[in-house]
Amino acid sequence: MSGQNESPYYFVPHPSRHPISAAAGLLVMLGSLAAWINEHTWAPLGVLVGLLWLLFTLWHWFGDAIAESEGGMYGKNVDRSYRWSMSWFIFSEVMFFGAFFGALFYAREIALHQLGSLDFKLIWPDFSAVWPNNGPANLVSTYKSMQPWPVPTINTALLLSSGATLTVSHHALRDNHRKKAIAWLAATLVFGVCFLFLQGFEYFHAYNELNLTLASGIYGSTFFLLTGFHGFHVFLGGTMLAVVLVRLIRGHFTPEHHFAFEGAAWYWHFVDVVWLGLYVVVYWL
Repeated sequence: MSGQNESPYYFVPHPSRHPISAAAGLLVMLGSLAAWINEHTWAPLGVLVGLLWLLFTLWHWFGDAIAESEGGMYGKNVDRSYRWSMSWFIFSEVMFFGAFFGALFYAREIALHQLGSLDFKLIWPDFSAVWPNNGPANLVSTYKSMQPWPVPTINTALLLSSGATLTVSHHALRDNHRKKAIAWLAATLVFGVCFLFLQGFEYFHAYNELNLTLASGIYGSTFFLLTGFHGFHVFLGGTMLAVVLVRLIRGHFTPEHHFAFEGAAWYWHFVDVVWLGLYVVVYWL
């Protein structure tokens, strides 16, 4: 069972090979990715090898951290450090998405109206500053914009439901109802998987029926970057929750000490909030 000691000292782990190993995997993966862009035939294999090595390293690195936690080596100071670290990590993600929301705002509310102003009428007399559009020179092939019904609205319901089931699971763990916590956390993962499946269907629909692609001007770029990166974060959050679920099944965590669960829950709720912003700004406005 998880536990924390009451030592006033900060736990310092032994020297580890994991940082240099992870750096080596990243170097191979990103170097091979650069070579792939330059059309080297060996590059895809290099990317795969680097990625697998990185995942192998992270598996053992996180495993060591879990073993230390289960061994009672983490006191209140480490717990406080983890909470601050997760808070700053989520803040960095807020800034990440803020940049893309800012790009969308600039394109719609500033650049679009400037191009449609009287100053540009002599250059593009037929251009209308209506969002979305094909650009002033009509260089982008005609496409249809994505509508909020039915898939985006269903996905919104799925994510909101997943936030509710995750909260129920958390409260069940705090009340020491482990089976209930496991069941509700599993339901959360099911909702997340359904979300990703429907987003994949939405992309297929966009490319094959709406002619909406990543190359469809600023609308296509911002649509796929915002929704695509959000989907990637749903995948990451789901991976975190899957690890927590396995640990719950194995008997890890106590009602008092379960920050791994809390940290993953924070991240999942953050993903929910970002989606609500996307749903309103990208699909409705």
